[in-house]
Amino acid sequence: MEFETKQTEILLESGTNELEIMEFTIAGEVFGINVAKVKEIMMAQPVKPMQKSHPDVEGIFKPRDTVITVIDLTNYLHLPASTNPEHDIFIITSFNNMDFAFHVHTVVGIDRISWTKMKKPDKIIYGGEEGIATGIAEYDNRLITILDFEKIVAEISPEVGIQYSDLDRLGERHRIEKTILIAEDSMLLAKMIVESLHRAGYANIIKTDNGQEAWDYLCEVKQSGDPIKEHVSCIVSDIEMPQMDGHRLTKLVKSDPQLKEIPLVLFSSLINEAMRVKGKELGADEQISKPEIANLVGIIDRLTADQ
Repeated sequence: MEFETKQTEILLESGTNELEIMEFTIAGEVFGINVAKVKEIMMAQPVKPMQKSHPDVEGIFKPRDTVITVIDLTNYLHLPASTNPEHDIFIITSFNNMDFAFHVHTVVGIDRISWTKMKKPDKIIYGGEEGIATGIAEYDNRLITILDFEKIVAEISPEVGIQYSDLDRLGERHRIEKTILIAEDSMLLAKMIVESLHRAGYANIIKTDNGQEAWDYLCEVKQSGDPIKEHVSCIVSDIEMPQMDGHRLTKLVKSDPQLKEIPLVLFSSLINEAMRVKGKELGADEQISKPEIANLVGIIDRLTADQ
């Protein structure tokens, strides 16, 4: 079935800090994915195995005219096999400008929740920087583990993740004292973004785990009475984050008389043409899809050139 995301797009466009999550199960455990990443759901199909592929890659199949890689989430998560494989589901996703199918056992339904109901996963329980959960959603008296699908794909296909080597094409770089504020909930991606900016010469990076933490910092900067750009030269924000998403952060920053002149870049796996419209309406200065790290550095260079 084709997946209708019109309602989700309206929510994101308005910056109301809400999202829709698709609940699915594997071996009876409940997980979730942002509906904005979902293109389609279908009954599991026969796939063609690929020689020498990653053990969590089930194979490929071709619905319509596109070849799609199928990732076996049961195998990836080390959970028991399906007891009713004939009823298994493929969740077809689109993010980072790529399509993947995730093989799951059942799809439960769609929940509309506020990002404030999304909790940061405990590092001990969920594996610290190597963890696979970006958040724990509270809905209808139950907890839903939101998986880090970007990390899963990057582990299985490292070539699709952030490549430090891409920074080489920027040429020789020198130390830059401007302060860059990062809002990114994925521990792995945040680490890679910070490392990339350091390699590009940006020495002063402030990393926050979500839009709320970034907004709290900006409010402290305002209260200090110092010129804003002495503390923040540019903001780089993901879109989907617990507590406060990037669209809500953008709306708050660009509606604030003291903060609105700070350049703000949305750096997210969700960036597509529809999302660009929403980000632009909220006031984002630039929007770029992960993992284009060299392009991100170039954008930051340009937006902060006159500071």
